[in-house]
Amino acid sequence: MTPDEPYLMPSHVRLLVSDVARATAFYEALGFSCVNRDGVFVHLRWARYADVFLVGMPAGVELPGQRGLGVILCFHVGDEVSLDDLRARAEASGAAVDGPRNQPWFTRELVVTDPEGYKLAFVTQSERVEA
Repeated sequence: MTPDEPYLMPSHVRLLVSDVARATAFYEALGFSCVNRDGVFVHLRWARYADVFLVGMPAGVELPGQRGLGVILCFHVGDEVSLDDLRARAEASGAAVDGPRNQPWFTRELVVTDPEGYKLAFVTQSERVEA
């Protein structure tokens, strides 16, 4: 099976966005691929089983408050891209970034805030350091 072939997704996330085109361009700039798009949603894929659906809000509807408060979506980063490269892509798109930094749970993470306020953590494994 190729990465673009349809499959039953054991899990995915849907993000409600005010501007589907802007959000799609942002995610594609980071390296997500577009699997499908229609008038209501865009299906994006970071890697196999790492799917995101961007769902546009109906015209005239506003969602008050900060999006994704307390939730961070995590995506494993393989050898094909570096966290520093992802940081540069995110900054070029005007995103707020934090890191990359080593975490106590043995990962190195870059946290990016998308144009809607959702937080994305791009994660690589780091060396275990004994205290």
